[in-house]
Order: sequence, then C-alpha cells, then structure tokens
Amino acid sequence: MIHVENLTKYYDSFCAVDQISIEINKGEILGLLGPNGAGKTTTLKMLTGYFKPSAGTIRVNDYNIEDNPLEIKQMIGYLPESSPFYKDMLVYDYLEYVSKIKGIKSSDRYPRLRYLADLCGLNHIMHKAIGELSKGLNQRVGLAHAMMNDPEILILDEPTQGLDPNQIVEIRHIIKKIGQEKTIIFSTHILSEAEATCDRIIIINQGKIVADGNTADLKQSADQKTIIRLSLMNTETDSVQNVLSAIEGIEKVEPISQTDDGVLKIKAYSSSTVDLREKIYTTIKATDWVIIEFLQEAKTLESIFRDLTRQIN
Repeated sequence: MIHVENLTKYYDSFCAVDQISIEINKGEILGLLGPNGAGKTTTLKMLTGYFKPSAGTIRVNDYNIEDNPLEIKQMIGYLPESSPFYKDMLVYDYLEYVSKIKGIKSSDRYPRLRYLADLCGLNHIMHKAIGELSKGLNQRVGLAHAMMNDPEILILDEPTQGLDPNQIVEIRHIIKKIGQEKTIIFSTHILSEAEATCDRIIIINQGKIVADGNTADLKQSADQKTIIRLSLMNTETDSVQNVLSAIEGIEKVEPISQTDDGVLKIKAYSSSTVDLREKIYTTIKATDWVIIEFLQEAKTLESIFRDLTRQIN
C-alpha cells in the first residue's frame, strides 16, 4: 500500500533522515520506534506531504507524493504531536467545523460526528470547551479530527506522549479498534506501547532504520549476549569466577554484590546460542556452594532497543 524508497531529508547540512526504505501493507499497525531526535517526526511529516523530501520517493497505492500530493493527503488522517486546537470552542462545534473543512456533506455530518464520538469516547464531553479538557481527552478529540474524512491511513505522532497510565490504555484500545479497518503508522519512544499495540516495529536511530519486524522476530534476530544471574552462598568471588569461567561458552563472570549474610550475586555472560544452564548447574552441584537464585534473563524489547540505538553512536 505504501512504498518508501531511499527517503532522505536534510536541514541545511544536517541529515535527519538517511535513505530509509519501507514497505507498509494495508491493514498494518506499524510502530516507528526510536529515541528523541532519531528522525521519527520528520519521517511522518514527509509521509503526510507536510515536508518535501530532499531525495527519495513515496508512493501510496498508484500515487506519487511529488506528482499527486493532494490525492495522497486525502487518503491520510494525521494527528501531530501537538494538536492545533481552538481551545475556546466546544468539542461538538470544533468537530463540526472540521467536518465542514473536510468537505463532509451536511446530510452526512451529524451521523459522522455521532460515530466518531462513540468510537473515541467523546459523548460525555461534546458540550465542553476544548481548553477545559485533560491531555488524554485532547488526544481523543485529535483522533476524531484525524478520522473525520474516514481516511485509509492514519498517521499518529507520539499519540500517548504525556498521558497517565490509564489514559495510555484508553488510547491504545482506540488505536487497536481503528486498526481493525485502517492502516496505522505511529511514532513512539515508549517501548511497552509499541510492543502492546503494533503488528510490526521499525526502530530508527540517527535517521537510519536499524531493525524491522514484529517483537518476536526482533528478539530472535538480536545479536545479544545471554545473561545468567546467580546468587550463591558458601563461596568467594575468585572461586566462582575461576570455576564458571572454565565452562565452555562462558565469556565473562562478573560479580555484582555480596550481602552481609554471605550471598554472592554474579552475572555470567555467554555469547553462545546453546543454553548453558545445565552445564552451570552441574558444575555448581559438584561444589559445596548453595544456589539461592538461578535465572537466565529473557531478551526484551528494551534491551534490544538500547543496544541498537547505541551501536552507531
């Protein structure tokens, strides 16, 4: 549905987006994940036609952003990071105003507003001034605005930024509901949000794509060391390091702390894809050490994100 090839954006000599290529399928919920300043907002603004690329192409269905910008814009609903509301207007009046700008026929206007009020949970605030609303309710109004012309594609820039945990869950629910019918692209630096909401995640850093896939694929392909945490009694740091380091596949044994009651906490690192827990247990069993804790850390999106966004710094 959306084809992006070698998309590039310069601000003077600074390269904010560096030759990224993406294929986005119809009906996909795509999360654009990255640290602040990674190029997420610039990428979204080019996809909406707000920014002109310095180089590269964007195609939506059979349209090219350079030759058919209006046709593509009519297919897109956009919620920017800071929604430009008229805060003195009532929610109903504001959405009715947006419907007129979007060219909704007068006969279709009220049914559309009613539908969006139900979808975005606005029925109880339609009579309130926008300036009186919380950030979470403002985001709901912004979603209704972006959805007004029933776009095929919804682009959301940091839709849960600044929201409390309950508001994040509410916006997530709305996004997933909309995603049953629409193609959604949204940017975030909240890892749990991307993991809970997206079908697919693209991690971008310094304008470059550094990972692309669903959460399971990213965890499977990540080049990470396996970390095993151990808490042991009746032993000393030097002894543990010497014994465990002799196990084939163990790259490093790192002491963390030792408590007053004699519990030694350590990390054992392995670059091997082989599960070494059985070897470690058998080795410890042959000693007089006492195992208090034995845990292999699972790969998380957070650790993958941290590693990938530090690789090219």
